[in-house]
Amino acid sequence: MSAEKATTSEQIAIGIAHSKLILIGEHAVVHGQPAIAIPFPLVGVESVVEYVPGSVKIDSSFYHGPIDSAPESLEGIVNCIKSTLKYLNMPCEDLLVQIQSSIPPGKGLGSSASVAVAVVRSLFAYANVSYTEEELLYFANISETYAHGAPSGIDSLTIMSQSPVWYEKDRSIEFINLSDDFHFIVADSGRVGDTRLAVESVTELLKAAPKIIQSKLDRIGELTHQAKHALEKAGKQILGKMLDEAQKELEALGVSDAGLNKLIYFARQEGALGAKLTGGGNGGCIIALAKNEVHSRQLSEKLRRFGAHAVWPFVLRKKDQS
Repeated sequence: MSAEKATTSEQIAIGIAHSKLILIGEHAVVHGQPAIAIPFPLVGVESVVEYVPGSVKIDSSFYHGPIDSAPESLEGIVNCIKSTLKYLNMPCEDLLVQIQSSIPPGKGLGSSASVAVAVVRSLFAYANVSYTEEELLYFANISETYAHGAPSGIDSLTIMSQSPVWYEKDRSIEFINLSDDFHFIVADSGRVGDTRLAVESVTELLKAAPKIIQSKLDRIGELTHQAKHALEKAGKQILGKMLDEAQKELEALGVSDAGLNKLIYFARQEGALGAKLTGGGNGGCIIALAKNEVHSRQLSEKLRRFGAHAVWPFVLRKKDQS
């Protein structure tokens, strides 16, 4: 699924976006530390805009009807649509926005950001107006602010990218060049996490015990720097260790839970080089690093049998330098 795709025909336009994963740096990134996010092409969103007389309507698996009657959970995407239409000098009428997503929501996979990016792309395509990356990011983050309170911005950036992203708040992003192919497995705990609540819980902890919690956030930042070095030079064994160490800190911050820990410990027991939660935590998904392609297939099957709700093996490939 191409992240760049946006097509248009008479009175119909399509925008597509893939998903994302946080490899390392969750929670710490909100408090000024770096994070590494990777594009996740196995699930994504398609937004189709077409001319339908009357009020602007949304058609999705969650809601079908006028945007002004949409439930509070869709407030972000409603404001994103209205702001984008205003920017494009289009009246807020006579449109049907159909959203189809294969991304399970509340699993730390960037569902809300993927929907926003796909919708903004489809609206620009419908207006037959090209957009800059900055414009796309601005409108997608309108939705993200409603979803996450104070979003880091990393979700939207990674969903717009084809490469791993090094992100630090208020700094220009970098793309990471891989030294090798890395085989990952994402396993879904089957339970929905609430990123906003998880972010707020860490913020409250930081207020209550600033020295202790800041040291944990700083440690995640150090591990993220080492993970970048592992991706670029040191290799998968080192990366695996960094993932395991980051998980220790996330557990200490109270954002991992028994269900996630069970999957993480099982993956390690079955030979994963490293495993941790990905995203906000307290539900959602884990990410495990396999030794190679064969091990990735074996570990995926074992995680399925162990009870993971869904399992996605995928490869982060080094770019051909030729």
